[in-house]
Amino acid sequence: MILNPLELLAFVMVGAALLLGLLRLVIGPHSPDRIVAADTLSVISTAGLAGLAAYLQSPVYLDVALIYGVLAFVGVVAIARAIEGNRA
Repeated sequence: MILNPLELLAFVMVGAALLLGLLRLVIGPHSPDRIVAADTLSVISTAGLAGLAAYLQSPVYLDVALIYGVLAFVGVVAIARAIEGNRA
């Protein structure tokens, strides 16, 4: 299978977004910045899995993306609650 130019551009942009999110996760000056970066990385990864499912024409990856997205959301909410609890 060969990617057409739009698909290639989409995968390159997802890769660039992952790198920028990872940079924010590492450099982020405060904990809330890192939490937002982790949430952003999980959303971008979910979008990448959906793109991979479309490219490979396999609906299994959509199931994986759905479960990953739900677990990532729950994880980010748990981390945010834990940090919020430390402030009180």
